[in-house]
Amino acid sequence: MNMLEWLVSPFADFSFMRRALTGCVALSLGSSPLGVLLLLRRMSLMGDAMSHAILPGAAVGYLLFGLSLPAMTIGGIAAGLLVACLAGVVTRYTVLKEDASFATFYLISLALGVLIISLRGTSVDLLHVLFGTVLSLDNATLFLAAGIATLSLLLLALLYRPLIIQSFDPNFLITKGWWNALAYGAFLLLLVLNLVGGFHTLGTLMAVAFMVLPAAAARFWAATVAKQMLVAAAAGVAAGYIGLLISYHFATPASPAIVLTLGGIYIISMFLGLHSGLLIRPPKIQPGQT
Repeated sequence: MNMLEWLVSPFADFSFMRRALTGCVALSLGSSPLGVLLLLRRMSLMGDAMSHAILPGAAVGYLLFGLSLPAMTIGGIAAGLLVACLAGVVTRYTVLKEDASFATFYLISLALGVLIISLRGTSVDLLHVLFGTVLSLDNATLFLAAGIATLSLLLLALLYRPLIIQSFDPNFLITKGWWNALAYGAFLLLLVLNLVGGFHTLGTLMAVAFMVLPAAAARFWAATVAKQMLVAAAAGVAAGYIGLLISYHFATPASPAIVLTLGGIYIISMFLGLHSGLLIRPPKIQPGQT
C-alpha cells in the first residue's frame, strides 16, 4: 500500500469513516472557534464542567426513551442550561466563586448521570455515553452536529464584537445595558449546544476536547482572535482526519485517538508555533545586555 492509498482508502472504501470525518469537521467548525473565546475568558475548566453537566439530562432522556437522539439532546440542553443558571445564582448570592460553583455541580452531575444510566443500561450503554461512538454516527446525528455548527457560526458572526468586548472588558459592556446579558446568554447557549453535539459524537468525557485543545494550539500560531478561530477550526479538522487514520490502521479506539492527536498538535504548537512557540520566539534580553 502506497502513501496515497494509506491516507485515502479508509474514507474512500468505508462510509462509516466518511461519516466519522464529517462529524469531526462539524465539531471543529462549531466548537473550536468558541473555544478561543472560552480561553480568552479564562473559562476552560468551566467548559469541562459543563460537558459533564449535560450528562444527567441526557441520562434521563435515555432512561425514559432509550438511545433516542431527540430525547437525549433535549435533556442534555436542559440540564446544561439549568446547571449554568444554578452556578450563576450560587456565585451571585454566596461566597463561592464561579469556578468553585461550577466544579461542585460538575461532580454532582457526573455522579448523578452515571447513576441514572446504571439504573437501566448495561456497561456497554455507559461506555457509549461516556466515550461516544464516532464510528457509528447516523444521519440524524450528523444533521444535528451540522445544524449546531451552522447556528454557532451564524451567532458568532452576528455577536462577534459584543463577545470580544465582553472577553476583554466586561465592565464596558455592562454600561451598554442589555448587550451584556445578550452576549453572555448567547455564549452559554452556544457552549451547551456544542457540548451536546460533542457528547453525541465523542461522549461526555471527551466532548470538550474539540473546544479547548485546538483553541489552545491556535494561541501559538496567531495573534488576533479571528485568526486564532480559523487556526483552531483547521487544527480540529486535521486532528479528526489524522486520529481516524490512526484508529483505522492501528485498530485503536477512535475517540481517544482523535483526542490524543489534538493533544499532539497542541504540544507541537507549543514548541514550534510561529507566534509564541518556545523554540521560535526570540530570547528575552537580560538586564545589562544590549
